[in-house]
Amino acid sequence: MINHFAVVALSSLALTLAVATAGSLFRPDDWYERLRKPAGTPPPWVFPVVWTILYILMALAAALVFISPAAPLRTAALILYGTQLLANAAWSWLFFRLHKPLWALIDLLVLLGLILTAIGVFAAINKIAALLLVPYGLWLFVALYLNWATYWLNRKFVE
Repeated sequence: MINHFAVVALSSLALTLAVATAGSLFRPDDWYERLRKPAGTPPPWVFPVVWTILYILMALAAALVFISPAAPLRTAALILYGTQLLANAAWSWLFFRLHKPLWALIDLLVLLGLILTAIGVFAAINKIAALLLVPYGLWLFVALYLNWATYWLNRKFVE
């Protein structure tokens, strides 16, 4: 017999990775390579490693919420999750495709608000699910610094 959680977790992972794949279509290019980078910018290989781990944790968190007994906030939690996935994919499009680091920064602020809210809502449903989102929230603070500092260092050349 197929484990219900395994099916939900794999479905959640598939959805999360589909959105991640959509976001990854917009990758660093020559424009990005020419930008001045802030102190502490990780080497390029770090980003796919970190994001892969974060996407797996996010998918597991969503799966735990999905299989939790019906709770008043469950639908809201899953809508928050889907919305933050879209905001996450939008960041890559804004930054790498449109070359708009300021717009990407605004998107990132919205994304951070969404994920911090999601952590709180997930915690009301499943504490482990909320804890699985904490590394993502922490990484978004790193991303916020990198995005803001990149914008600031290059503000004369970018919008």
